[in-house]
Amino acid sequence: MKTALLAVVFALPGLGAELKLAEFLSPMAPRPVPYAVLLPEGHQEGQPLPLLLYLHGGGGDRRALAQIQPILEELWSSGKLPKMIVATPSVTPRCFYMDFQDGSEKWETLITGPFRAMLQKLYNASPEAKKNFIGGVSMGGMGSLRMAFKFPRQFGAVIAWEPGIEPILKWSDMKPRHRFWREDSLFEAAFGKPVNATFWEQNNPASIAHANPGRLIDAGLQIYLECGNEDMFLLHDGAEFLHRILWDGGVRHEYHSVHKADHVGRSLGPRLREGLEFLNQVLNPPPPDAQAEQTRKRIIEPAKKKWGIQ
Repeated sequence: MKTALLAVVFALPGLGAELKLAEFLSPMAPRPVPYAVLLPEGHQEGQPLPLLLYLHGGGGDRRALAQIQPILEELWSSGKLPKMIVATPSVTPRCFYMDFQDGSEKWETLITGPFRAMLQKLYNASPEAKKNFIGGVSMGGMGSLRMAFKFPRQFGAVIAWEPGIEPILKWSDMKPRHRFWREDSLFEAAFGKPVNATFWEQNNPASIAHANPGRLIDAGLQIYLECGNEDMFLLHDGAEFLHRILWDGGVRHEYHSVHKADHVGRSLGPRLREGLEFLNQVLNPPPPDAQAEQTRKRIIEPAKKKWGIQ
């Protein structure tokens, strides 16, 4: 199927960076897809830069990227985050970033395929999987987890801020507490009418991780998961549940239950900043900790050997 780039609408200057607004045309979407892309100064010079697909929340759009532009520029200027290409597509307001069961919308395939390829071609974004990242807030966190867990070798890391996920593995276990803010029509648009339980489970991040945690481990996917423990949508239930699924499956990850933080409000800025700083560790892993290594060899390893602990 053909995809095409439409003309850039206009560009907004930042402190050394440029925010471009454009549209992407694809038969996978029901309309031209507006998107924003933040380009660091000198992005076309030298080696391709890492790519971050930043996915907005339900009801949002590409303006989400402009909202975090000051944080990104601050981190770039302070050296706490390497410069990278950051792009945000405007999707159907509450599409879950799904490939709908009926084929009418294919956001997952579009974003991981031709949209990402376009960013690599036009803006000098890296095609290297380990330098491709995906992350988002709320619905964007849900979509990011799904795509990263389904295609763990396509991404170096995933960041999920307060992801819109449920604390269940099967559709039959869905309770009002898990979806009171979502009408039946939202689920039915994506998962079929009536909801196809098998299709839902195949696209549920916790179910994907639970079914085969070894895929995530073998791929080396770096995972950052967080949620406020006073989330008004009760999304802390889903975040904690996924944390336990990953923990029990042996999938190393970073998890934050942010004390007294809600779904919106003053806590979000610092939380976004902290999540983005996680990518610095992914791109620039810290050296071994000499003190920790010495303590392991001197105390921990002999004690574990004595007790037969692996």
